Amino acid sequence: MSGTLIQADETWILLAFLAGWAAISIVLEQRYKWAARISGAIIALVGALILSNLKIIPTEAPAYDIVWGYVIPLAIPLLLFQANLKKIWNESGRLLFIFLISSIGTVVGVYIAFFVLKHSIPQLYKIAAMMTGSYIGGGVNFVALSAKFEVPGELISSTTVADNLMMALYFFVLMAIPAITFFRRKFSTPHIDEVEKQSNANGESTASTYWKRKDISLKDIALSLGSAFAIVAISFKLADLFGSWIPSGDDAGAFMNILNGIFGDQYLMLTTITVTVVTVFHKFFDKIHGSQELGTYLIYMFFVVIGVPASLPVLLENAPLLLVFVFIIVFINMLITFSAGKLFKFNLEEMILASNANIGGPTTAAAMAIAKGWTRLIAPIMLVGTLGYIIGNYLGSMMGVLLESLM
Repeated sequence: MSGTLIQADETWILLAFLAGWAAISIVLEQRYKWAARISGAIIALVGALILSNLKIIPTEAPAYDIVWGYVIPLAIPLLLFQANLKKIWNESGRLLFIFLISSIGTVVGVYIAFFVLKHSIPQLYKIAAMMTGSYIGGGVNFVALSAKFEVPGELISSTTVADNLMMALYFFVLMAIPAITFFRRKFSTPHIDEVEKQSNANGESTASTYWKRKDISLKDIALSLGSAFAIVAISFKLADLFGSWIPSGDDAGAFMNILNGIFGDQYLMLTTITVTVVTVFHKFFDKIHGSQELGTYLIYMFFVVIGVPASLPVLLENAPLLLVFVFIIVFINMLITFSAGKLFKFNLEEMILASNANIGGPTTAAAMAIAKGWTRLIAPIMLVGTLGYIIGNYLGSMMGVLLESLM
């Protein structure tokens, strides 16, 4: 991208920045108490946001696509190698319920935001459809619904900028909530309490204690990475095959579209195959050390990438009202999620991850669980969050048609 110190085509320099800043974020989190309170995830995200807005690094580049296309898929199985389905079934059921409530929060938020701004933003029903799908599922739904409703390119770009900035800001808020006394007093926090108990009395940070040095061998690294590469390759190939075999579209019917959404989605297939293999061959995966550490480092590179596209000048120039639009959606989602969570006695960690999985997708929710040390919630939120990819397109289409009739 022209106008930046580092150009978009300088892939190795940008990859060095992503990997290096991720490493620095981890070191700061484990070495300093102030950094541990903020969390390495936020340090990674904010650092990238600042550099992109100072025009040091570009907001779009092939290096970032590498992280989205290769680093994240590789991180997911590494982080799920301890995800024995027999152990997580009960917790997945709870998370599914609060996730669906949070999805209702997104729909209500879109409806309210639409009526507040429908006279101020042209073709708002199209944006509402995209954001319904995106804030229940993820980027896949955003792209699919933008194509379905034939959204103009400049409108997609402006909405993307507002969406990325809102996600970055909301991610920061969700990461900060566990440290706020009000929330700790009003909600139960069993996973936070468990992590804090692991801290040493000698002043070490929670992150430093959790990620203490462990026994790991060359064989562990080989088996971790070799297994992860194989699982990703098989999963993505199967998803592509099923996606081409199973009909989809307006002429295929609802049932076939659902099947295509389930079996043709690469990340849903990746999660399903990983959890299945790990459950069946749990003795093999239980003996592998270091997979969680490798996967977590890759996720920190993802945190850096999240902060990059949030270009404040582009947003202020093209789409200030769109930021208001997505803010209303996110605020209503959070309000309904936390209110219902309090009513049905969910703990704070479950509510945070459910809202995160809606707004940011299962990857960001799992990343937050990893960063916070809520290890027992990593696999469940990945499993539950991927369901949003399936229902997002249908709810987005429904909202688009409904709101178009109300323009």
